[in-house]
Amino acid sequence: MHQLFKEVHELFLATQFTGFLSQTTTRQDLYEFSNIFFKHLTWLENDFIKNEVEYSYSVNNVPLKVTQLSHMLNNILERISSVEKQLESCKDEHITFRMRSDFNYIIEAIKNMPDEEVASAFDTKRDYPNVELTDEARDALTVFLFEETYKEYELIMVYNYSKANSRDAFLNRIFQILIDESFFHLRSFGQMMADMGILGVPRSLMEEIYKFDDLKQFLKDGIQEEIGAKEECKRLAEAVSSSSEYFAAFFTFINNQENYHIALMEEALAYIEG
Repeated sequence: MHQLFKEVHELFLATQFTGFLSQTTTRQDLYEFSNIFFKHLTWLENDFIKNEVEYSYSVNNVPLKVTQLSHMLNNILERISSVEKQLESCKDEHITFRMRSDFNYIIEAIKNMPDEEVASAFDTKRDYPNVELTDEARDALTVFLFEETYKEYELIMVYNYSKANSRDAFLNRIFQILIDESFFHLRSFGQMMADMGILGVPRSLMEEIYKFDDLKQFLKDGIQEEIGAKEECKRLAEAVSSSSEYFAAFFTFINNQENYHIALMEEALAYIEG
């Protein structure tokens, strides 16, 4: 069961990041399939929790660097096949029936996806399509994307763990909003990394990041992190403003979204303290 859980997590990551490689409608299909695999992960997680079994989000590195999209599509199909062989380790027949049914359709859909050349997602040129970046803007954008892509994946998993292990409807509403917001940011930043030729899959999370003992302190620390992220977005918007009005507007947009994230965490903190 632990191996099954691990491989479903890796399947979710592989599918999510393969979506960044595509320049066609295949991208959105892969995003939707990654959403389904993430649901599978949460259902297996709930089975662990119901049976009071310890678990972790530890995963192996997901190789991504390919020249053709078909290489990763075949990798996803192989991962699905491996997961299917282990489904019997989950004793909840409703979960396993649903997963098998989802796989049946997804396998056929992936087999019919067109191939694409994707080498530019890894060429490390650090150019952005139709934008003339200054050296300062290029360096600032590179550092930001590497840091924030990992951070958004981390936040998805941290808030998901908190939600899975909580029965408080008020807090879970906030956790779900933050998960959804982090998925949007992850996909925005991941696509930008692919466009700049610097795409990579985030490293595995350390358990202490999401298995914390003090939710109040976690929220306080999270608020400070979001304030720091706001400052990074502000600096980046200023750095790229001379290169691209679109970039400047985009990072101002992300910066302003962080305001609501802070407000949500402050609301959760006040609820706990109250």
